[in-house]
Order: sequence, then structure tokens, then C-alpha cells
Amino acid sequence: MSAYENPNYVRVFDTTLRDGEQSPGASMNLDEKLRIAQILEEMGVDIIEAGFPIASEGDFRAVNEIAKLLTEPVVCGLARATRADIERAAEAIKPAKRGRIHTFISTSPLHMKHKLQMDAEQVHEAVVESVSFARRFTDDVEWSCEDGSRTDADFMCRCVESAIEAGATTINIPDTVGYAMPDEFAGMIAMLFNRVPNIDKAIVSVHCHNDLGMAVANSIAAVKAGARQVECTINGLGERAGNAALEEIVMGIRTRPDNLPFTTGVRTEAITKASRLVSTVTGFVVQPNKAIVGANAFAHEAGIHQDGMLKNAQTYEIMTPESVGLSASKIVLGKHSGRHAFREKLRELGYDLGDNAIQSAFKRFKDLADVKKEIFDDDLIALVDDEVVRTNDRLQIVSLEILCGTKHRPPEAELELEIDGEVKTCKATGDGPVDASFNCVKQLFPHRARLQLYQVHAVTQGTDAQAEVTVRLAEEGKTVNGQGADTDTMVASVKAYVNALNKLLVKREKTAPVALSI
Repeated sequence: MSAYENPNYVRVFDTTLRDGEQSPGASMNLDEKLRIAQILEEMGVDIIEAGFPIASEGDFRAVNEIAKLLTEPVVCGLARATRADIERAAEAIKPAKRGRIHTFISTSPLHMKHKLQMDAEQVHEAVVESVSFARRFTDDVEWSCEDGSRTDADFMCRCVESAIEAGATTINIPDTVGYAMPDEFAGMIAMLFNRVPNIDKAIVSVHCHNDLGMAVANSIAAVKAGARQVECTINGLGERAGNAALEEIVMGIRTRPDNLPFTTGVRTEAITKASRLVSTVTGFVVQPNKAIVGANAFAHEAGIHQDGMLKNAQTYEIMTPESVGLSASKIVLGKHSGRHAFREKLRELGYDLGDNAIQSAFKRFKDLADVKKEIFDDDLIALVDDEVVRTNDRLQIVSLEILCGTKHRPPEAELELEIDGEVKTCKATGDGPVDASFNCVKQLFPHRARLQLYQVHAVTQGTDAQAEVTVRLAEEGKTVNGQGADTDTMVASVKAYVNALNKLLVKREKTAPVALSI
């Protein structure tokens, strides 16, 4: 029996590359999307929603390239209930071994009146037309009723029945604004099974947002009520407060089979690797106390907890670190460590780099080991991520010198920046060393982007800790986040600023996507 024939198998639909990318500042370039798509395939995700093809040429190309690259998961493109959207999605997924068109329209009274300016009959007609048209291109069509949790029950049942009759093979019920509570959301799913006569001809899916912190709870409640597909993202990334977190849903099912007698195809040992890649690419730092993937998820400081852990790990850990891809190894790296130990440690942390990348990362590791007494796992992660993310940047830092302090006013920065292969140099002053450094960047690469966020945190403890800096830039409605790490906070700051500018350059070439939030 195949996994899909198992009535308790839950399909994992990952929308990190579509809904996750809609987080302000989380846009990804093509190379970044391809890397994330590959790790999602490695994880065993069933369906990957790779983007919204009609939103921009960049989105179309990303979906199209992912469709060419992947062989195992279904590759899905999102489309509104219009022929142009559906045709564009169909063209994007055409190379896929298995492709899906996901079309949607709002069904709540509030959305129909104020957003669509359509009445119920017009919306129902659009449901039938859009699904029927999508079926011309693929046998795998998903239909969603946007703002489902605020939709009239009778109208929802009518639209779901018609969508299935028109050829939808998956019916998705979104809690678009994170409004529902677990009991009522489960009741809504149960209602569909009780009232829609042809519901057995489709897979029921859910897509929950986290505005009230209920996304994972609502998703799990829906699965218990009969849903067999959950739409989610790595790290819970997504618009506003985000989406249901893939890692929390999957590990909940794996850890509590007594309460959740379901299975997924996700190889959970790749979860940490995926979480770190998405965090690095988007610049969205995972909070330390985040379930499953936070830095403190398997950390124990209280004496009573430590005593219990030493006697039996199960006293305070309901899952093992290894089950999510963390290593229990205690290899200590320092300036005397060799390349072999370095490579093995990176493999334990989820990185399998090529020879050239290892050589570059090892040199940076040695430089870091000269200035830090102790190298922690998080130091290595920051070091490698900082290297990998910037492989194709148009702007690269060559050198930075700062003069500041009580006797040097105003602070002065001297910066060498490589721009499209040409090295340029300038000096600038500012209110502080960071301001002076950023003014240098503006002189060498003039732009109108506004700094919305500047945030510094230490990667590890101690006065020799690496600084990890996050900056957010905004330009003409486009928002990007940049990250940089270094033991020198000023160097990390300029790295983050330049990283954000590189992302902005990519985003300038894309047409701003239409706001979507199913």
C-alpha cells in the first residue's frame, strides 16, 4: 500500500516559497529559492507551492525552474480565479513531473462585498469556471475559499461541492486571518464531511494563519476532524504573524502517536538544516525559545533539569535532538583543528559543502579561531551561512577601517567596496561609526532606500562573541532584510547593509506581486 492509500497519511504542503516570501523583507532570489526547494525535497515534503507565477517574471521563473529541478514532490503554482492567472500558472508548472494549479477566490461576506465587489452568485460562478479551466491543464487542481473561517456555512458547502464537481481534487479551507479557534475550526471541517455529498472525491486541506497564535493548534484539530493535507511553512514564516509551522505540526504527529495516530512523509532529521537555511536566506532570526528549532529547544540550564537530564534524558526531553537533525557530538573546534575535523563538524550541523566552499569557509574559520577563545556551533553556522548566502552578490566588501572614540569626532569610516567587479573607495563621517560606515556605502552606491531596522545580537556568549546584525531597508514599497556576522560589529553591520542592498537590487527587477493571503 502506498503512503497516499493510507487513510491516516497527512500530506505536507509547504508554502514557504509563496506565502512565506510574502513576509515584509523576506523576498528571495532564484538561487535561494532553488536551494530551499531542494532541501524541502530532501525532507520529503509532498507538495511545494513554489510561487505565484503571474505576480512577476521572477516568480514565474522560480516556479518554472523548480518544476524542472525537482523529481519527487508535486510542484504547485498559485492562481486567482482568472484565466490569465491560471494560464500563467499552467505554463510555469509545465516541466514538472507532477504539477498542480492552486486557484482561489474569497467567499466570506466581508471579502465578497469589500474586496471583490461581487455577490454570492458571481463568486460561485467564478469557482466553477476557474476550476473547470484549470483542469484543462492538469488533473491535479486545488481550490481554496479565501477567508474560509468567516464564510457562511451553507455557501461554503455549496462552493465546495461545485468545485469538486468541476474537477478539484483538493479542497483547501484557509483561516486566512487567523480568526478561528481549534474547536470551531474542527467543527467546520467535520461539517464539510457531513454535508457535502461528494467530499470523498477530494482531499480536504487546511491553511491556517497565526494571528492569535492558533495556527498549529487549528491545523492539528482539522486533521483530527478528517483533513489530510496541511499547508505550512518552515519556521512558521508568512504574512503578519505567520503560518502554521511545518516543524511543529510534523513533530507533534511524530511525538504523540497516542493522541495523533497519523503519519507524514517528512524526514524530520532535515528539519534543523531547513530552518537554518530559511532563516539565513530571509534574515528572519528564529527566536531562541521557538519550539523544535529554537536555540533553547534542547538546552537545559536549571540545576534540577540538568540533574534529571544526566540521569535520563526523557525526564525533560520529549523528543531527541537527533530526531530533528541536531547532533549530540561534543567535538570542540579551535585554532589547532584540522580541515577534516572542520568538515565533519559541518556535516553534523547539516552542511555538505564542496571543496572550494570548504576551503573558503575553513580559512574564515581559522581567522575566527585566532580572535575567539572558543568556537561554538552557532559561530560555525553564522560563519558558513554568511559565506553561502552571498555567492552571487553584485556588491562585495573588500575592507573597512573605522576611526572613532572620545578623541575622534565625528567618527570616520574608510570603505573599499567591489561593485560589479570594480573596486571603489571612499571616506565618510557620521553621527556614529555605523552611520559613517553606511554613509560610505551610500556614496559608493547611491540609492534611496530607507533604513527601517538595525538590530544587533551576539551569536554566542562572551566578549569575543560574533555579532550578528540584521538591517531592514525599504524603497518604493519594497522591503528587504539583510544579515551579516563578524566578531567586529562594524564589519557585521556593513555586511548586513550590503546584503540588504544586494537583495534590493534583485527585487528592483521584479514587479511587486499582488498582495495575496489565502
